[in-house]
Amino acid sequence: MLIYGINKPMYIESVPNRGSRPTLLLRDCRREGKKIIKRTLANISNWSKQQIQAFRLLLAGRTMVPATQVYRIQQSLPHGHVEAVLGSLRKIGLESLIASKPSRQRNLVVAMIVEQLLHGDSKLAETRLWHTSTLADELELGDCDEDDLYQALDWLLKAQGRIEKKLAKQHLEQGACAFYDVSSSYYYGRCCPLAMFGHNRDGKKGLPIITYGVLTDRQGRPISVQVYSGNTADPLTVVDQADKLQKDFALERAVLVGDRGMLTRVQIDQLRRRPGLGWISALRHHEIRQLVEEQALQMSLFDERNLAEIESPSYPDERLIACYNPLLAQERGRKRKDLLEASEKILARIAREVGRRTRKPMKASQIGLKVGGLMKRYKMGKHFKLQIADGKLQWQRDQKSIDREEQLDGVYIVRTSEPKERLSGPDTVRHYKNLARVEQFFRTAKGLDIRIRPIRHRTEDHVRAHIFLCMLAYYVEWHMRKALAPLLFEDEEIEALRWQRDPVAKAQPSQSAKNKKSQRISSEGLTIQSFKNLLAALSTRCRNSCLVSHEQSDCTFTQITELCCKASSFRIRVDVKNWCGVVSSRLPLALRRPRDKTWTSDISSITNHQSPITNRQSLFARVIIALVRRHAPAGIAD
Repeated sequence: MLIYGINKPMYIESVPNRGSRPTLLLRDCRREGKKIIKRTLANISNWSKQQIQAFRLLLAGRTMVPATQVYRIQQSLPHGHVEAVLGSLRKIGLESLIASKPSRQRNLVVAMIVEQLLHGDSKLAETRLWHTSTLADELELGDCDEDDLYQALDWLLKAQGRIEKKLAKQHLEQGACAFYDVSSSYYYGRCCPLAMFGHNRDGKKGLPIITYGVLTDRQGRPISVQVYSGNTADPLTVVDQADKLQKDFALERAVLVGDRGMLTRVQIDQLRRRPGLGWISALRHHEIRQLVEEQALQMSLFDERNLAEIESPSYPDERLIACYNPLLAQERGRKRKDLLEASEKILARIAREVGRRTRKPMKASQIGLKVGGLMKRYKMGKHFKLQIADGKLQWQRDQKSIDREEQLDGVYIVRTSEPKERLSGPDTVRHYKNLARVEQFFRTAKGLDIRIRPIRHRTEDHVRAHIFLCMLAYYVEWHMRKALAPLLFEDEEIEALRWQRDPVAKAQPSQSAKNKKSQRISSEGLTIQSFKNLLAALSTRCRNSCLVSHEQSDCTFTQITELCCKASSFRIRVDVKNWCGVVSSRLPLALRRPRDKTWTSDISSITNHQSPITNRQSLFARVIIALVRRHAPAGIAD
């Protein structure tokens, strides 16, 4: 705040008190004839030492200048989010996993991992974006272009096997369960040989895809990723993962967990030929139906329990754990009812269209195409009896088929090669349900956090390196979510509850997670938010590069701001508020800062004065008001 010395005979006098600290009085004096008259303006004993010292300098005629005249900010860059991500990456040891010795290639890879979490843009955009924060300065990157990044991607791809071995050594012990699943992402372009048309899980019609399989540990940390062409079937990728566990990771004992669509009978037969490699999967619906027809599975098993182990000669050397979830049964029944009703509405519409064409009846092939599209959409064709002919369409529900399917609602069977001595029935079900952690990787990678898609790289190697880079970015995010769980909507008790609650019943959030969702405030009074919003909030913590001007030399220094940065003019608000606290009344200052709610709310206690002002207080108030009016920063009006 800019304050000039006042040419008035005011001074501060210390009056001793017995047994207590001296009283500090603001006084002035003037001469009337031969007499010197002293007058007390205010008692400033409650002022802080800093306030008193500043006022003494003011009364001594010293000039106090604004800080902007002493130094100026040359550069202000967002720093908090970079500090958080880069610090977490280094704390978990990922930097040394990528390369034990510092190098420019390692720094470029680390920068791309951080940038993938912060923005997730193209490599060309990254070279521009990391200069808008402190990331480039922290890693001493200097000037670089997209060609440098592509060279770093080539370097990373060569190191992928070594990095994955180190991750496996840290997180996969002998006999551990490894969880595997496959997903895909759509591709823009026509140059990459990996881009093929296949099962597009993203729903992007007309675009080729690239398939990739991810291997994680029990807690959901990614260990490795392997990229395949878009037309590769999921079961064909299982053998590669078995080789990776046994050969690359040197695990003599391991258990591979995969879903029923991937670990088929053929793949399981191949895994049986590998000693030391177990597996956990589940049966398909028609396989469960076959067990019911063979009377190996009887629904009476679930009269008093929801989990039972059964045996069948069709599955030798396997354990079958049958589970029944009544909530899942209700959900499947409701969904089937809605799909049947929706199918009948469209069938009725097609029938009306067929009935209107009397002059030129619709051919059976045309009717079949329309009905076939409907059945492919809702997958309810097995529950209808159709009669199609030229100019004719009739249908009715197949109630026997509906009842037969309804009988197995809520029933699923987990299969495993692991004996009871190693893995109990409930734990086997829990491990199978842990596949949801791999699905969490796919949701995060495809969402706003990492943005693995769309894939735009031209060459096969760059595509593989990009997907591996995204896996490493998720590895960092996984650890950050664990560390920042009290500030996020994360269920901090889910891991402990997972191994205590009923494995078949639907998982319920803990009470702390419910409180986070409803109150949006943590137990410590902190705001609960998403991971992306938390990074955005951390980005308000800036690093300022300041230049100090001096008559002889110029020097620089850096300053880290707080999360909620305030303008320098806000300091006057604090000072005014402290000065006004000296008197017992509220000073009638009508200070306003346009479009700034914080200023208005904080100063309202000063503007809304209610108590009268005495003569002595009025004199002191006028002194302070004169100072504020004269030296208030621009934008503040009285």
